[in-house]
Amino acid sequence: MQQDHFHALILAGGRGTRFWPRSRTKRAKQVLGFLGEDTLIQQTVARLEKLVPRERIWILTNEHLREEIARQLPGVPKRQILAEPAQRNTAPPIGLAAKVLHDADPDAVMGVFPADHHIGKPAAFLRVVRAAYRTAAAGRMAVIGIQPRWAETGYGYLEFPKGKMTAGSLEPVEIVRFREKPDPVTAQEFLEAGHFCWNAGMFFWRADVFLAELREHLAQTAALIESLPKFGARNFAAKLTAVFPRCENISVDYAILEKAQGVVGFAAGDIGWNDVGSWNAVHDLLPKDANGNATQTEALFVNASGNLVHAPGKLVALLGVDDLIVVETPDALLVARKDQAQRVGDVVKLLEKQKRDDLL
Repeated sequence: MQQDHFHALILAGGRGTRFWPRSRTKRAKQVLGFLGEDTLIQQTVARLEKLVPRERIWILTNEHLREEIARQLPGVPKRQILAEPAQRNTAPPIGLAAKVLHDADPDAVMGVFPADHHIGKPAAFLRVVRAAYRTAAAGRMAVIGIQPRWAETGYGYLEFPKGKMTAGSLEPVEIVRFREKPDPVTAQEFLEAGHFCWNAGMFFWRADVFLAELREHLAQTAALIESLPKFGARNFAAKLTAVFPRCENISVDYAILEKAQGVVGFAAGDIGWNDVGSWNAVHDLLPKDANGNATQTEALFVNASGNLVHAPGKLVALLGVDDLIVVETPDALLVARKDQAQRVGDVVKLLEKQKRDDLL
């Protein structure tokens, strides 16, 4: 059966700096539970295993997180939780996974998924994912887009042909081009045009198709990856450590997808997608009181609205303040305006500059 060759690759190497102080190097965003008891990566695997069994789920992360991810996902074979020797964006890791999968299964079809997104409507999500896998199995490269709900400047966009983008359709449509993160005016134009989608970072292709594109568009990295022995060979880990840091540091969008011919897309309908990109996203997804306050711990709100609180082990009382983020851990406290949520990573950069490894 065609579906027997479907594999899922979950990219889980990020640090989640915009979720400091909860997200740290060894306890990054993807292994934390922001929305319920299960962590983001546990939720991702639980969604995917309805289509791809855990024995065909692969995870790429880093050495800091590998053991914790293995602990959280006992059903995923530990050998399939790989640690990158160095961060090289997304093109080299996906190339590495394609090589590993193709060696094991020449007919492998890969779906590539972020580890840290929220999908509120998993059944609708699986319908479009299943269609994307089928398209990839036929030899096409496919991407999933999210119908924009506002003029977002923080996402890349997929441009569909005018009049051909139907949200929720399970028929692939050839992408006109990939568009970079726009300025506010351009983002508004994309929203009003009605034939642009947010790029959700979910990709589908046969492993051999991707490796061919890698050879064409990123020859140096392709040669390095193809020099690796088969996965499981005694010298695989040592060779990977020597080779991988020499790969180019570039995203799969820039390196491959913007240059490849005939990439098709699916404009997903309402799948309840949220990239959980900042504390604002957590506020949006949590239940709120009548004044828009959300809390995951004990809190009192008096003449206060639009706030988010997470401070385990103590009562937080907010009086006469609006639109704040208050997050406490045993060694740090973050207080920020919600409109500054995207800049929390700047705090991490400052701590790095001060060499405060104890807080990173």
